[in-house]
Amino acid sequence: MENLWPKVWEILALYGVKIVTALAVFLIGKWVASLVRRYLRKLMGKRQVDPVLITFTTSMVYATLMAFVIVATLARLDIQTTSFIAIIGAAGLAIGLALQGSLSNFAAGVLMIIFRPFKIGDYVEGGGTAGTIEAISIFTTHLKTPDNKLIIVPNGKMMSDNITNYSAKEIRRVDLIAGIGYGEDIDKAKAALKDILAKDDRVLDDPPANVAVKELADSSVNFVVRPWVKTADYWSVYFDITEAIKKRFDAEDINIPFPQRDVHLYKHDL
Repeated sequence: MENLWPKVWEILALYGVKIVTALAVFLIGKWVASLVRRYLRKLMGKRQVDPVLITFTTSMVYATLMAFVIVATLARLDIQTTSFIAIIGAAGLAIGLALQGSLSNFAAGVLMIIFRPFKIGDYVEGGGTAGTIEAISIFTTHLKTPDNKLIIVPNGKMMSDNITNYSAKEIRRVDLIAGIGYGEDIDKAKAALKDILAKDDRVLDDPPANVAVKELADSSVNFVVRPWVKTADYWSVYFDITEAIKKRFDAEDINIPFPQRDVHLYKHDL
């Protein structure tokens, strides 16, 4: 027993300092990593960065710093970190190959958060579908269709296709077609269409609405009716103006033709 204690003290003297030093490196390193994460979160919050991007960026920075802290801690214990780093690299490569599709969605999600082609609440068309953006995650985008269906689109597919954001601008142009018969008075119909737009308070004065003859179709003379409205009023104006045109034309006896064809019959004496 008397010979045991000197050996214990010798081991403690040899490894105790290394253990204490390694523990100190780990604790101080973790504290510094947490401090950097909090500072970065506060800084990005002041600059009104997207909350999803703040969470993702701070988590990645913290994980990277902690990896360096762990390697430094192992080095203080005289543990060879070269093989350890090589193992992590090989594992990362294998995981990357196995999750190639997920990593593609991950990268697309990062780009989506950085460049922000749309935000929560926007109505967009992309990835082969359309709907209102409900959530944007690192791997997928959630859209709600007008009939209240949830569509989950991989970010890779969303970013690889054209994206049409119908909510990005404050105002939009409503495009309508109004047809009248060839025997009707063009000026009378045009005046009626302009009056309909003038009486709707949702139609903007600037840019001015456009009412013009578009084409001489097979069965009708077609007008384009293009008022500018606030984006939020688009569909209500679209439906209301369409109904108002029909009622106004009926009230003023302006014929709205339907497709027709003239058939000529010839009588031949046998």
